[in-house]
Amino acid sequence: MSTANPSALWQPDPERIAQAQVTKFQAWAAEHHGAPSDGGYPALHSWSVRELDTFWKAVTEWFDVRFSTPYARVLGDRSMPGAEWFPGATLNYAEHALRAAETRTDEPALLYVDETHEATPVSWSELRRQVGSLAAELRALGVRPGDRVSGYLPNIPQAVAALLATAAVGAVWTSCAPDFGARSVLDRFQQVEPVVLFTVDGYRYGGKEHDRRDVVAELRRELPTLRAVVHIPLLGTEAPQGALDWSELTSADVAPVFEQVPFDHPLWVLYSSGTTGLPKAIVQSQGGILVEHLKQLGLHCDLGPEDRFFWYTSTGWMMWNFLVSGLLTGATIVLYDGSPGYPDTAAQWRIAERTGATLFGTSAAYVMACRKAGVHPSRDFDLTRVQCVATTGSPLPPDGFRWLHDEVRDDLWIASVSGGTDVCSCFAGAVPTLPVYIGELQAPGLGTDLQSWNPGGKPLTDEVGELVVTNPMPSMPIRFWNDPDGSRYHDSYFDTYPGVWRHGDWITVTSRGSVVIHGRSDSTLNRQGVRMGSADIYEAVERLPEIKESLVIGIEQPDGGYWMPLFVHLAPGAALDEALLNRIKQTIREQLSPRHVPDEVIEVPGVPHTLTGKRIEVPVKRLLQGAPLEKAVNVGSVDNVELLHFYEELARKRG
Repeated sequence: MSTANPSALWQPDPERIAQAQVTKFQAWAAEHHGAPSDGGYPALHSWSVRELDTFWKAVTEWFDVRFSTPYARVLGDRSMPGAEWFPGATLNYAEHALRAAETRTDEPALLYVDETHEATPVSWSELRRQVGSLAAELRALGVRPGDRVSGYLPNIPQAVAALLATAAVGAVWTSCAPDFGARSVLDRFQQVEPVVLFTVDGYRYGGKEHDRRDVVAELRRELPTLRAVVHIPLLGTEAPQGALDWSELTSADVAPVFEQVPFDHPLWVLYSSGTTGLPKAIVQSQGGILVEHLKQLGLHCDLGPEDRFFWYTSTGWMMWNFLVSGLLTGATIVLYDGSPGYPDTAAQWRIAERTGATLFGTSAAYVMACRKAGVHPSRDFDLTRVQCVATTGSPLPPDGFRWLHDEVRDDLWIASVSGGTDVCSCFAGAVPTLPVYIGELQAPGLGTDLQSWNPGGKPLTDEVGELVVTNPMPSMPIRFWNDPDGSRYHDSYFDTYPGVWRHGDWITVTSRGSVVIHGRSDSTLNRQGVRMGSADIYEAVERLPEIKESLVIGIEQPDGGYWMPLFVHLAPGAALDEALLNRIKQTIREQLSPRHVPDEVIEVPGVPHTLTGKRIEVPVKRLLQGAPLEKAVNVGSVDNVELLHFYEELARKRG
């Protein structure tokens, strides 16, 4: 990585810098908390990681976090894992998310858009009323603080109301999108044993209706802890026998009662797959998410009451939870339920125009698809209200930066951001007061001591290393579900560098302070921002009698694409014909998710393993990326080195 200073693609003008929330916060924190008044963002960031307690105290004061019981100190224990934030404090996330209803009753809290691309508003007062009614009904059903409430729902207003009502009661929310098959959902929900399930009868995607009543029936059968099922008739069908009707539960006009819970009380469970076993059930706290999202959305994304915040996402991805938290800043959030490219590739730009989005978030893959399809956003749509286009899910390639700059606006703030389900936030990305360089994230986030480390734990500048975070973040998991001794949590992030979070990404921290993300350093599959473990694929595929063993690899491409081949070692007598190919793809589509259907299925003479019997994934990934055999793998640890030559040869042919 060159240390030369290229010219910036975008530079915020002085007025924008002066008006940014982060600039005002810095001046206020300098006056009240000893933050540096000079030196701009780099000085503020240095102070925020050096004076961690003071920084987070300042965040809670700046955003007027309402503690119903005061905290004893900011950090009771800063060790990782196990950091203890704001001990003694009580509060409620949903109370903060609905604060704008006090002053902006008739303004839209939500703008809901389906595939017609017409926007339907839900006002702050209406959202608050629905949450109040639903929270009262959940309590009447016996839902208590700590109980789990699940949603098998698309990105619709009812999902937002259900999440907020769950948080108001002090229960724990968890959701999956309805394009997930029953097995995928059960692998997640069975771990947390929900007492209530919110569900739709189906969803619309790509101009078609997808009936999910059979899947819902299976979920009801396989989740014995359910006390109630709530039916949302998105396709207009009757509630199944024994289910409650959404409209009846949300018809009362009662003010929400917000249970005051400890700062580290669980808010929701998100799922992120590692390379083995069931998806990790990640528990994040009401207080931790509240303060982290206020910082991220209010300071980094510069959102406030005048903004309209649109991010293309589904309820199965952490970006949906992040989008809902836009309400904390008083912004109107845009919920789009449908295909990202229906009826044409330009769909998301049309939605940004029609909703007046000021911050439009999408995937790097979508930007590159628009470039490839010859979409001209600024020619075809009025995007004058769009201040920032943000991308995540995978690194935005240099051509993506240039395309946005050329095709949207030359004074557009382009924010490529990177974080993880594991923290439900960003490690690095948007800073409204810093320049944007092609192919780079602007800077690490405030309070986040992000570094690139070599295998020996030494920080690197202008060199590729492991993404590590050396101090705790409030939104780091409080624990994993069903991990009583914390060993799975520890092994996921802290086994490489004790006491330091290792995320599993390759990054470069440049001498300018910007960040470049190079993709996963482990073998987790990251498809359009949705991570799935290879173990999920193996379990599904290897149920087919023709498949003896399989190996799946996800490879970030230089053009921003993502190549995901599935290698199959067939049982004796089996042939990889069209029928088997279709069954493999159908199995993954139905049991796991359509996103994780492989790009190619390739027959191999065998799958290589370590001497302890583990499939060799990362070394094969490195071979396919063009690394020489001796650098990609320790040959002494492989059961059959000959098998690796197949992948080496394939890389040569593709290269």
